[in-house]
Amino acid sequence: MADLIPPGARTAPSTARNRDPILAVLRPRLPSAGIVLEIAAGAGEHAVYNAAALPHLQWQPTDRDDDALASIAAWHRHAGLPNLLPPLRLDASRPDTWPVDDAAAIVSINMIHISPWAATEGLMTGAGRILRAGGLLFLYGPYIEPGIETAASNLAFDRDLRSRNPDWGLRHLDLITELAAGHRLHLSERVAMPANNLALVFHKV
Repeated sequence: MADLIPPGARTAPSTARNRDPILAVLRPRLPSAGIVLEIAAGAGEHAVYNAAALPHLQWQPTDRDDDALASIAAWHRHAGLPNLLPPLRLDASRPDTWPVDDAAAIVSINMIHISPWAATEGLMTGAGRILRAGGLLFLYGPYIEPGIETAASNLAFDRDLRSRNPDWGLRHLDLITELAAGHRLHLSERVAMPANNLALVFHKV
């Protein structure tokens, strides 16, 4: 991905820090072909980076926010990648309105803690519907885990999120896995990531 930021695009320092660890988990686990649906793609930098690194897959970025969609579109035009699809509007909390009916995999990076719980419920409902058997759901971000002490930095982050919006905040991993299981999504891997984040890999059963 070029270092230049195209007009209308946004960038986030955290993307440069976490894109390589995320790709390292995704690369050997994603299927050999098909559409990867990215939900809450934000600025669009991950979409460009992953599409460039995984040319055998079609990468479909989505978001519900107008500014995010404009940024994704700017990165899409700038990158000129044949396998990076134009962004689509998608509200995770309304799975009945999703513009994609089938995907080989779903990726959602740093959405669950910066959205209402209804977005997570919708994500699991939609993933359970559009993923085929064996399809992959990949989540990345910080979580609270039973029996494991939460890092002080994550607790501070949780307080900050809740002060900005009481519907936001770090989620409990056991509630996530229980919700997923209700939609035939089985947590198959938990991968520790830098800065006290986790990569969670679910498969549709």
